[in-house]
Parts: sequence; C-alpha cells; structure tokens
Amino acid sequence: MKLYFHGHDYKYAAEQMLLTLFQDQRPEYPAGRPQEGEDHLILSLSLGNQWATATAALTWRGQSCRKTRRCPLPRSEDKVARDRAFQQILKLAFYQAGTALLGYEPPWGALTGVRPVKIPTKAMLAGATPAQAERVLKDTYHVSPLRRALAMDCAKASLAASASLQPKEVSLYVGIPFCPTRCAYCSFVSADVGRSLKLIDPFLEALSREIAATGRVLEEAGLKVRTIYFGGGTPTTLTAQQLDRVMGELSDRMDLSGCTEYTVEAGRPDTITREKLAVLAKRGCGRVSVNPQTMEDHVLSAMGRAHRSADILEAFRLVRESGIPCVNMDLIAGLPADTPDGFRASLDRVLELAPENITVHTLALKKGSRLMEEGSAIPSGGDVAAMLDYAWAALRSAGQAPYYLYRQKYMSGSFENVGWCLPGTESLYNICMMEELHTILSLGGGGMTKLVDPAAGRIVRIANPKYPKEYLERIDAVCAEKAQAVRFYQSEQEG
Repeated sequence: MKLYFHGHDYKYAAEQMLLTLFQDQRPEYPAGRPQEGEDHLILSLSLGNQWATATAALTWRGQSCRKTRRCPLPRSEDKVARDRAFQQILKLAFYQAGTALLGYEPPWGALTGVRPVKIPTKAMLAGATPAQAERVLKDTYHVSPLRRALAMDCAKASLAASASLQPKEVSLYVGIPFCPTRCAYCSFVSADVGRSLKLIDPFLEALSREIAATGRVLEEAGLKVRTIYFGGGTPTTLTAQQLDRVMGELSDRMDLSGCTEYTVEAGRPDTITREKLAVLAKRGCGRVSVNPQTMEDHVLSAMGRAHRSADILEAFRLVRESGIPCVNMDLIAGLPADTPDGFRASLDRVLELAPENITVHTLALKKGSRLMEEGSAIPSGGDVAAMLDYAWAALRSAGQAPYYLYRQKYMSGSFENVGWCLPGTESLYNICMMEELHTILSLGGGGMTKLVDPAAGRIVRIANPKYPKEYLERIDAVCAEKAQAVRFYQSEQEG
C-alpha cells in the first residue's frame, strides 16, 4: 500500500498498523501525490495550541474513509512521551479508517505491540481496579472480549510474579544454537548437527569461558540467580556428557542456592534419551519441554521433522519416569497441511497426557524460514481462529489457565502465543522474560541480555552473536560485555 505523510515521519507506527489490518500489504513511499483510484493512505498530524490531531484518509478497493483522533498537546519536554502520544493517535486514526472499510476488527483491536499484557499491568500498578484496566483494552484499543480475558489473566500472573521477586535477583538464559534438523517454520539461528558437528566442542569451550565471566560478574555485582532457562536451538541436541559439563560448570561458577526454577527445552522428541534426562534431574532441572507442535504424522512430515507422534509419546513417558516434576508441551495452530479437526485431535491427545504446562503458538511466517521461501500453503485465518477457539475452551475445561502471552509479526490471523498451566506450575522465567520484570543475563548463541531497572523503567540490551561461528570469533568481546551488568547495578544504586 502507498503511504503519504503530512506533518510527521512516523513510519514505524504506520507500518505496524498496516501489518495489523492489511497483512498481505507492504509499505511503499512514492513521491508526489496519490493517483486517482489507487489504494493509499494519507496520514496527517497537525499541532494546535491545545490539541494534536491525527487524520487518516484511506482509499481501499475503490472506497474511501476519513477518520480523525486527537489528544491534548503534551506539555512535557520529554520527546519520548510526545512521540508516544502522537504515534498512538496516528495509529488509532488509521485503525478506525481501516476497520470501517474492511468491515471487521482484528482480535487484538488496535494493539500492535508484542506485549499487550503490559497495558493492564501498568494500569493496575497505577491503582486501577481489574475492571478499570480491562476497560482500557476495550475502550481505547478495541480488544475483543476473549483477548481481553487472556490479557487480564496474564496481567494477574505478572503482578504475582513481580511480587515474588527480590532485589538483585536475576535469571539466566543459556542458548544452545544446534538442532538435529531445521523445521520448515523456523528462523531461529541454529545449526543442523549433521553439518556443524565440528563446531559443538569449540562452542562449548567458548561457552565455558562465558560462564566463568558471568560468574565473576554475579559475584561482583552481588546478584543472585532466581531462574535458569536452557533454550536454543534444541539444548538436548548435546550428548548427556556435554549437558553434564555445561550444567556442572554453571553450578561450579555460580551460587545457585537461591534458584527456584530450572528449565531445559528438551523440545525435539528425537533428542530425548533416558541418559540425558538422568543428567538433567541430577543437575537440578525441574522443568522440561517435550514439544510435539502437532500429533498428526502427516503435518510433522510437512514441517520437516523426522519423528512421529509415537516418538512424542515415548519421550513423554521417559520424562515422567525420570522424576522431573514439570513438563511443558508446545502446539502450533496454523501449520501447513493441518486442519481444525487435526489440531483439535492433537490438543486432545496432549491433554490426555496431562502435562503441567501447554503452550499454544500461532504460526508466524518468519523471514528466512523455509515456509517463507517456498510459499507453502497454510490454513486460513478463519481456520486458525477455529483452532484457537477450541484450544481456549478445552484448556480451561482441563483446569489450565493462561499465565503469559506475546505476539509476533506476520502471525496467522493477527493472533498470539499463550502459555497455559495448571495452578502453581507457572514458569517464572517466561513471565519475567516476556514482561521484562527483572534482568535476564543471556549466555551462548543468539541470547539477548536485558538489564532491567523496574523502578526507573530502564532496560539495556546486549545481544550475543547469533551464529555459532560468529560466537566463537567474538567470544573475547562477549565475555567483556558481561561487565556492563556491574556498571548497570552500580549506576542503579547511585541513582
């Protein structure tokens, strides 16, 4: 779609709303004026003495609509606050014009961010009742009733998690960027073991150095580890001996006496063995993932996975026998070759296993994935909606409640990913990571450290190199960057 701006240059705000309303469109910025009859948006911002006014004049498939939104002209000299206020009214004007022409509203309304739960959480922290916080989602952002209920449940879980945290507690993320094979939907930076076996041992040597550097930082800054999360990739691509080495180095280099949650994404059933699970249990892991994504064998084949549903059942049995108390299982709505009936059958089979946590993702078409490159056919937005409607009803009936959620770009139907759990089995790491409640120190390939000062609302991000080879080449710098955490907490104390 062709976009024309008057009085501003807030491209990102316009592009976010374009992606929400017109998912198959990409922004164009032509010079000159719109041509007669072309699909286009003229998005204007004017500033008066008291009010800022946004106007969206949209033409789509031969029809036109004009909407305006305004807000009091911000008196603050804070540029960030002014930009936020202006972008909000621009997006809302675009939203109202777009939905008027389209004839429907997306499930998350005018919300475009990845963390919708922050809105009601912030409102309740400021003194709003749950009903008042939900009204913000309804009246300002036009969020549908079902999505409002999801957001409010997750906001309550976020507030409870925040209350449980102590000052100077942090979480650790350990990224193992290797997988047995690459799934069709995946754009995570990971290396197929068959092609990168020679990189694993050097990677572990480098990771050992980063673990040691992080241990020194934790001690110097006086930080305590509250949760640990191994992700990837697929951490259980490593052998039992390699897992034992990494987990042993963590316990040797850091004080883990205050760690209350230790998660390892076993994920792929074809990487789960009795020997590896014994190592995880011995090293204190209390939560693992066994991620089917689907229980339909033909859908697994379309995804590029080598295992079948019978392998998932066997892996789950091994985990239960290992004594590890909490299991998460992931499903994805909208996979190629899947149908609403197939998704319902998958969820029903997973519920029969009674895992403590179930995460329901919506397929996101990511750049660099085989699905994007090959243009594989996927279920329609209506079919995905039917899958999710069934999931929410079935999960609630099984005693599961939503406790964290997030959204991504290019998601089928503009939906969401939601973590569900039985009462008392919430993953504290998932909440802290998604709602940015406290610092996450990330180690290994592709990790993103977030140094968080909740009181000041300050976040400093430090990205680890994505690719294993790049990680190896930059390991000296990676270790040195960990010292930023010490300076961050020193400045926090001074402030």
